[in-house]
Amino acid sequence: MSFNSLGLSEALLKAIDKQGYTTPSPIQQKAIPLILEGKDVLASAQTGTGKTAGFTLPMLQKLSQGQQLRQRPIRALVLTPTRELAAQVHNNVKSYSEFLDIRSAVIFGGVNQRPQVATIRNGVDILIATPGRLLDLNNQNLLSLAKIEILVLDEADRMLDMGFKRDLDKIMKLMPNRRQNLLFSATFSKEIKSLANEFLYHPVLVEATPENTTVDAIEQKVYRVAKELKTGLIIKLISEGDWQQVLVFTRTKHGANRLCKKMISSGITASAIHGNKGQGARTKALAGFKNGSVRVLVATDIAARGLDIPLLPHVVNFELPNIAEDYVHRIGRTGRAGASGEAISLVCGEEREYLRDIEKLVGLKIPVDIIEGFEPDPNAPSSPSKKKQQNSRHSRGTSLNKSKSSKNDTAKGDQSRRPKRNRNRNKNRRSKDNRS
Repeated sequence: MSFNSLGLSEALLKAIDKQGYTTPSPIQQKAIPLILEGKDVLASAQTGTGKTAGFTLPMLQKLSQGQQLRQRPIRALVLTPTRELAAQVHNNVKSYSEFLDIRSAVIFGGVNQRPQVATIRNGVDILIATPGRLLDLNNQNLLSLAKIEILVLDEADRMLDMGFKRDLDKIMKLMPNRRQNLLFSATFSKEIKSLANEFLYHPVLVEATPENTTVDAIEQKVYRVAKELKTGLIIKLISEGDWQQVLVFTRTKHGANRLCKKMISSGITASAIHGNKGQGARTKALAGFKNGSVRVLVATDIAARGLDIPLLPHVVNFELPNIAEDYVHRIGRTGRAGASGEAISLVCGEEREYLRDIEKLVGLKIPVDIIEGFEPDPNAPSSPSKKKQQNSRHSRGTSLNKSKSSKNDTAKGDQSRRPKRNRNRNKNRRSKDNRS
């Protein structure tokens, strides 16, 4: 099947060809015709399978064929959980709309809102936004969602994980009831299906791959190692393997900073990216990683959502995630668009329970190896302490039901939404929350 058979316009086909694509991915083949028909879609596809183009292309076609209003009100809204994902989606929209009379803009917190507001005032057809900044500008009467025709929730599962449900409820009330709704997610959880039942109207279910599976092109491996030897082992693997581009995941922001410093002291160029980093620092770190001046990018789960690094060869789980679904998201950074990739996990004794949960989720027994000099501690506990397990369950449950501190997408930039008397209290809460 080719893109020509999907009913897309010549302008879009020209843009697709310019990007170097010839054959639509499975999710694009299934979703694009349905969206062009005007149906609500609930789509599940692994990260890196082309789901962004799966909704961007038909959205652009529908808007370009619709009636062009004089003031160019916002007619399509794409909501994403993180700044990086918002920027990535906006880049896709700009690339595919090159030969169309369509204007787009992206807004997120952590940066000055004035340039964003100026762009919106000039008129935009498509707005890509994080929930916190969107509500900020709406509360200041700086934008209107009254003319929305298409709503896209991208990475909806992560949006729920980050506690955006309450913000989503507020945003839905700002839009017309009659609109097309598209929900895209890397995983299909019960919470996602519940969200779909609430926001979508008779949605068509689209699955490009079974839920929570991992890309076949990714070679997965586990190294059993003592907890205190992990840093030495990862430096050995990167140095001796001459790995030039490695994305490393840690469970906490402070852990990311510590590991980054150790890497640098060992002669490996590295940068950290997480919720405590300002937008400028995050953008600089990502740019250095993409252009090769930074070999290792150390990231937390939330900050890494939306990172699109073409042909990324190596992903390393310095610490396994305590939520098994996050493993799928992490390793999905490699093996994208048909390329091969390697995903390595360093597993200490207390993480074996996490490993069992992951293997159960993905339906795969991951090969295990031990490197001489970096053996696991035979006296280490075989599972996390009860306190850690309780904290993990609490953070998971809380994130699905509460809208804590206006989330990491807005960081410092959206604190203006809270009364001053509450900021110190919220700041203290955030300092204890290392999920991002």
